[in-house]
Amino acid sequence: RDVERSRGLGDVYKRQAQETAAKAVVEGVAGAGLVRVEMTGRYQVNSVTIDETLLSEEISVIEDLLAAAVNSAVAKVAEASKGSLSDLAGGITLPDGFKMPF
Repeated sequence: RDVERSRGLGDVYKRQAQETAAKAVVEGVAGAGLVRVEMTGRYQVNSVTIDETLLSEEISVIEDLLAAAVNSAVAKVAEASKGSLSDLAGGITLPDGFKMPF
């Protein structure tokens, strides 16, 4: 019975963490703000902004900056998810590299 209750609580925490992540919006930035990517907590890109001054650059430069901005946003989503899980766990900090089963 305690195991069932524990699983139920785990499901509740999982659902709350997923809802919190879904509502989060972060911005990844590269090239001192020349490229910006807005991403949700579910890793969905909402918008990409590329400063017009970059349009005279080689395409490989723009591609590199875009990749860096996306990676920045992904890192911020991961950090926000880790923080929301710690909040739900009552402030218990998760060890580095610890991944929840969801």
